[in-house]
Parts: sequence; structure tokens; C-alpha cells
Amino acid sequence: MSQQTTDLNIPSTSKDDNPLCKYCQSEASPRADISCQLSDRERAKNFVELHDQVSASIELLDSLESFLGTFQNDLSAVSGQISDLQARSKEFEARLQGRKRIERPLSQLLSDLSMSPELVTTILDTAVGEPWIPVIEEFQQKLQSIKVRSRVKAARDLAELVEGLRIAAATKIRAFFQAAMQPIRTSISTNMHMLQSSVFLKYAPLYAFLQRHAKSVAQELQRAYIGCAKLYYETGFRRYIRNLGYIKTRTIEKPVLIGNVANETGVPGPFVDTDRLAFAKLEGSGTTLAFLADDKTYKEPTESLFRSMLMVLLDNACAEYLFIVKFFREPADLPVAPPSPMPRSPQPGTPIASTFHLDRIGTDVGSERGGTASKRLSIISVAESNLGLPITNKEQEKEQRAMLDGIWKQIMEPATQFCKACPDWLFYGFTFADSCLEPSPPIVPLLTMVRMNEVVLAECQKRDCAPLETFLLGLRLGMWPIFQKEMNAQVESLKKIVDSAGSGYLMRGTTLKDSWIQLICQRYAALFTSFVALTGEEEEAMLFSNLMRLRQEVNRLIITQAGKMKDPAHSATYLATTYEILLHNLSTGPHSTTHPKAQAEVAHWRQREEEARRRISLVRR
Repeated sequence: MSQQTTDLNIPSTSKDDNPLCKYCQSEASPRADISCQLSDRERAKNFVELHDQVSASIELLDSLESFLGTFQNDLSAVSGQISDLQARSKEFEARLQGRKRIERPLSQLLSDLSMSPELVTTILDTAVGEPWIPVIEEFQQKLQSIKVRSRVKAARDLAELVEGLRIAAATKIRAFFQAAMQPIRTSISTNMHMLQSSVFLKYAPLYAFLQRHAKSVAQELQRAYIGCAKLYYETGFRRYIRNLGYIKTRTIEKPVLIGNVANETGVPGPFVDTDRLAFAKLEGSGTTLAFLADDKTYKEPTESLFRSMLMVLLDNACAEYLFIVKFFREPADLPVAPPSPMPRSPQPGTPIASTFHLDRIGTDVGSERGGTASKRLSIISVAESNLGLPITNKEQEKEQRAMLDGIWKQIMEPATQFCKACPDWLFYGFTFADSCLEPSPPIVPLLTMVRMNEVVLAECQKRDCAPLETFLLGLRLGMWPIFQKEMNAQVESLKKIVDSAGSGYLMRGTTLKDSWIQLICQRYAALFTSFVALTGEEEEAMLFSNLMRLRQEVNRLIITQAGKMKDPAHSATYLATTYEILLHNLSTGPHSTTHPKAQAEVAHWRQREEEARRRISLVRR
């Protein structure tokens, strides 16, 4: 500050302004002069001290002024630095947001493309076993991810390594399944179904890997299995059917016509064998074992052997078809994960968030891996529509089923050749079903075999074995005409007797006996009750129409025999007695009395009996 300003601030020290001096002047005493002088000295000293303080303050203010000028310059510099820091902070914030935005897809990309050392070591250095199952499933996911992300450089770099692992895995899996098939090739005593469940189905994921990533190897193994299984079943069924044929030759049954009574002596019985009727059901006794053929005295009825053949065929064919469907069915496509972002080289000053782009296939970056099943299905549908391909899920399923049926037929065709109902020159004309039907067996065993075939067909439909259904339907179509032929022969034999009896002669020197009438009635009752026992509640027009034809001829025969009696009372009594015997035979059969046809049959003959008894009463009057 200037000296002028300082002077203005210093109070005046003139004598006139000092009140004490005035007092002293007014007192005008020597003692007062001395006191004033002392006071002036003290004030002067204070003024000096005050002057010194003011000077120090002025110096301090000058240095403060200089410091403030320097501080202002420094503050301007700091303000510029803060602006730079704020700009850098915004840049860092933008980069952080970009890193956060790409963190999840980048992490997914690394997870999908990276392979653990355990996976590589298991495939290259260990034999195929249970640890391979999860490893192969993981490896398939890696293959799928690398395939989907083929645009990523890291995926292209891994392609050669992954291809080597794929070839190594396919080679080892092929050798494993080839070794598993060796017991089938070498021994017929191998438990085929146990091998399928404990080895093939257990390691089915390994074969699914071949179907997806090594189709030629999968097809080779499929052909190898078809050859082994075909040989196994062909050999097994040939031996089993041959042994059943040996047993069958020990029991020869000729069909007995209901009207063939001329050479009969007496009335044999019983006519209904309930144990043999049980061979029309799956439940009951077990199948005939092959080794029983070694016992020369062992015998079984034809329908029992036929039942054994069908049950063995049913179990093996359905089990094999179930295995084929589970093992050889084309595996479902693996879920496709959303591709990871593809990095591009950033330009200077460009935020990192803008250096990545995503190839979206139905899912966003933030979605869960693979998306939902509905999204994946829509992806496939959209892809097919974009390519101009129709969505053919049903057609694909139909083709898949046809392929599986074809595998089953290749395996089981030789086995069914031994069981079908027509001769085949390829197998020297030997088929078991054909031998059971030619020459024709008795009518009841024949119907028993027909019913057993239908029961097996129904069971086959429950087990959903379509190829075997075709075989059984063909067998049924071959058996029903034979049955109809035999029924026609039964009716014609009875009709021939009725016509001969009505014309007055049966054979030269032979007349129709009452015992023969009773035998025919007993045979008819046995035939009817057996048919009803082998028939369900549903209506079967062809079966009961044939029985109706037989009933008409039996009724004609009884009336014709009674008409030969001259005495009306004796004739009516004969009718009533014969009807009573027939009713007794019908009521004692193995059939259910609640069956509608059985009730209708009993009601018919009971009405005949009542008419005969009313006729007796009228005649006696």
C-alpha cells in the first residue's frame, strides 16, 4: 500500500487533541506536567509498536497478494487437468459398459470352444468305458459349438484338433462295439437280450455320437449287428423249430368228422379236453423247451407246440424290435447355443462396445444358453421355410419307422421263415406252422391254434411291434380258410348221413343206429361248447353260422331217426330223450353259461324238448 494510505490511518498526536493535556493545562500544576510527559512517552512507545505491526501487516499483505496471483495461475492449471480427468473418466466409463456388454457372450464363447485336459486325455489315452459316456456328450457339445461358430477365428484354429479327436473317438467306439458283437458270432448260447441291455443300450450315447459325427462308421456297425443278430436268431429258431417238429411227429391226430360213425363201436369219451383248450391263452403253462425233444417218450399236442412257437417268436421279436427302436433310431439334434460375438479390430478412439456384433439365431445375447425348446423348434421351422423345404415332422417319423422296420425284417426274416404257414423252397419246404396245418388237425385244435394266433396278435399290437403284426396277419389269413374248409367237411359229413337215412339206406347191410345218433349229438355238444369256450362275448358271424348249419343237420337227423318209428308215442319219447341227452351235454361243457350263444343254444333245444314232451302227452291221451 502507499504511504498516503498509512498516514491517514495513524491517529493524530497533537497536543490539542490530548484530553489529558487539556486537563493538565487546566490544572496547571507541576505534578500534572510530569504525569503528562510519562503518558506521552508510553503512547509514543505504543505508537511505535503499532507502526511496526502495521508495517508487518503490509508486508504480509504484499506476500499474500503475490501468493494469490500464483494460486490463481495454479488453479487455472488444475482446472484444465480436472477437465482432462473428466474426459478420461467418461472414456473409461464407456469402455467399462462395453466390457460389461460383451462379458457374457465372450465368457460363453470361451466356455464353448475350450476343451478340458480330462476330455482330451480320456479320448486319446483310455479305453472305452463308462467314463466315456459323459465325456462324449461334452465332446458333442463342443463339436456343435465349433460348427455353429465357424466364423470365429478361434473356432477355425481348433478345427484341426477337434477333427483329430473325432477320428480317434470314432475309431475306438467302432472297435468297442465290434468286440461286443463277438460273443453273438461265436456262440448261440449267448444271452442276446442281456447283452443288449447291459452293453449296447448302456453305451447307446456313443453310437448316437457316431450317427451324428461319423455316419459311415455308424452304418458299418449297423450292418455288422444285422449280420450277427440275423445269424443268431436264424440258428436259434432253426434248432428250436426242428426240435418241436421232432416232438410233433410222435403225436399224429387225424381229423374226426362228426358224421363218421359207421366204424365206431360204443360211445367214447370225453369229447372235450379242457387242458388242451387252455393252449389258446398266453397265461398258463410255459413253453416247450428244446431239450425235451431228446426224450423219446415225451409228447405234446399240436396246439401246445404251436403255442410254444408263437410265444417264443413273440418274446424275441418284440424284444428285438424294442432294442432296434431304442438303439438305431436317429438321435435328436443337439440344442444349438447362440453364437458368441465376433470381435473386430477396433479403430483408434472407438468404444469397445462398438467393436463386437452378434449373429442372432433365434436368441439374444442375454438369453439363457440354447433358448427354450419352442424357440429351437421355431428356428428349425423358419430355416426350412427359408430354404423352401416343407416342415415334414410326420413324414420324417414315417421314414424313421420304415427304416427301423426294415432293420427288424432283415434280422428276423429267416426266423419267421421257419414259422410261417406256407412252404419255402429256400428252407427245403420245412416250416413248422405249415406242418401243423397240413394235414389238417382236428377242428377244435385247429380253432385253438387260430385263437392263439389272434391272442398273440393282440399282444403284439399292445407291444407296438408292427413288423410282427404283418407276419401274424398273414398267418391268420392262411388259417381261417383251412378252418372253413374243415367246417364245410363236418357239415357235409352230417348232411350225407341225414340224406342217406332219409332215403332208406346208409351203407349196404348197415342201418342208422340210435347209439350213432347219441354219438353225433355228443360230438356236436362237445364241438359247440369248445367253440363257445374259445370265443369271447363278441359276435363272430362266420364261426356261429357254421355251428348253425351243423345244428340244423343234427336236428334233421334226430327228426329223421324218430320218423322211422311207427309208434307215435315211442317216436315222441325218443325225441324227448335225445334232446335231454343233448341238453345235458351242452350244460356240462367247459364254456361259460352266461355266453349269449350258449344261452340261445340251450333255449333252442329246451324248446324242442318241451314240444316233444307235449307231443307225448297228446299221444297218450
